[in-house]
Amino acid sequence: MKVAVVGATGLVGGEMLKVLAERNFPVTELLPVASEKSVGQEIEFRGQKYKVVSMDDAIAARPAVAIFSAGGSISKEQAPRFAEVGTVVIDNSSAWRMDPTKKLVVPEINAKEITADDKIIANPNCSTIQMVVALNKLHETYKVQRIVVSTYQSVTGTGKKAVDQLMQERAGQAASNPAYPYPIDLNVLPHIDVFEDNGYTKEEMKMVKETKKIMGDENIRVTATTVRIPVVGGHSEAVNVEFEREFELEDVRRILRETEGVEVVDDVKNNRYPMPKDVHGKDAVLVGRLRRDETQPRTLNMWVVADNLRKGAATNAVQIAEKMLQMGLLQA
Repeated sequence: MKVAVVGATGLVGGEMLKVLAERNFPVTELLPVASEKSVGQEIEFRGQKYKVVSMDDAIAARPAVAIFSAGGSISKEQAPRFAEVGTVVIDNSSAWRMDPTKKLVVPEINAKEITADDKIIANPNCSTIQMVVALNKLHETYKVQRIVVSTYQSVTGTGKKAVDQLMQERAGQAASNPAYPYPIDLNVLPHIDVFEDNGYTKEEMKMVKETKKIMGDENIRVTATTVRIPVVGGHSEAVNVEFEREFELEDVRRILRETEGVEVVDDVKNNRYPMPKDVHGKDAVLVGRLRRDETQPRTLNMWVVADNLRKGAATNAVQIAEKMLQMGLLQA
């Protein structure tokens, strides 16, 4: 199968190549695509060298699938060009997520909604993905009414520039090309993406809107505060969720243990709980610190951690392609 990876030289693009190789996706020809200045540069995939090609050359090659991680403006412009030649585009940017004509897919939850007519499929925001993977089976059992979520997000969510800023500051230097308006080392920034007119950031509103669309329930009330922390790899979330129906904690643990893509790490007597360092290179969403909110009925507190470059981006995109292959919607 001919596969294009658009944004192949970026942090997420590199992770996509790694995940395609690890999961033995049937790539017979790889088309790594990046900006014009990167064309001709070599990347390695499964022990072979491949030259970065231009967007036009990749479209002309008519790949079966193109996995995009190149930013919203490029996706808006280029994804339809791939779709026009019959390529299925799986896009990691925010460009298509809330488009009512496009599916927003987390394979464990709603892959069955994909049809042969879907040529552009949106990959959700990394923070949304890990939260809905943890909540979906609980929603089916107890019906989620309201979610209050605070995130603690790694600098890798911003990209290489942010990782460089953190490392330079950690080494006692001023950042040469800062990604953030303030230092990130020994600091916390309650500011991810741009602020909107309602005082929330775009990242916070993504979590509100995307959760409803993925879980297929416009009545779920979501409020979010998204925070950048000085960690390299792994997003964490404190999630307070109010259900319509009463629950027992043991039943919640059982449901989570049986949820595809979830690993329960919840043994506080032995100081075992999910941490960002535990998810590096892993595809599972780790859930722990399960406890009742004692201030109101039918409400659960949980702590959710995942590798934002993997399940939060690359792995989810590759899993969409795998599901489409199983469903006979991708042709070599």
